[in-house]
Amino acid sequence: MKIYTKTGDTGETALYGSERVPKDHLRVEAYGAVDELNASLGWAITQMDDPEISAAVARIQNDCFLLGGDLATPLKQDAARESPVVPRLANSQTLRLEAEIDRFEEELTPLTNFILPGGSRAAAALHIARSVCRRAERRIVSLMAFEDVGPHIERYINRLSDHLFVLARLCNKRSGHQDVVWSRKTTQ
Repeated sequence: MKIYTKTGDTGETALYGSERVPKDHLRVEAYGAVDELNASLGWAITQMDDPEISAAVARIQNDCFLLGGDLATPLKQDAARESPVVPRLANSQTLRLEAEIDRFEEELTPLTNFILPGGSRAAAALHIARSVCRRAERRIVSLMAFEDVGPHIERYINRLSDHLFVLARLCNKRSGHQDVVWSRKTTQ
């Protein structure tokens, strides 16, 4: 099978189940933003020396792949079936994120200031991934205004950006870098 199919040459793409939609459809925008998030997470891993954090991010990448498939497959595809057409994101993935956030935050000093993205290379890469995650969340919310999505998607993607923020701070702490504190004085 060739990598190119030529079926998208007219500005349309197929959702899972063969329904064709424009490439700028809200659903395509949503799963495309999740794909960007996954790519930024892959790049972030290349900046890391901490195996525990790398493993956590690798698990998140697998979640994002599942999330992309979930978003690319309208729920109506499942309507007449006993089981979903594709694996759907589960509440257990969000619960895992929450447990990891709680565990990792125990290592961190509580925030008393806003921080800017930066510090170590790994932390900066995770802050980029966090901002891409927020964009994906906005695209998903836009889609949800018009179409149903899996019941656990919004909560997961919201929690994920929190998780990435905590991981960025943890990368800084474990590598001996300080978080970059925002100062009002430098903006005046």
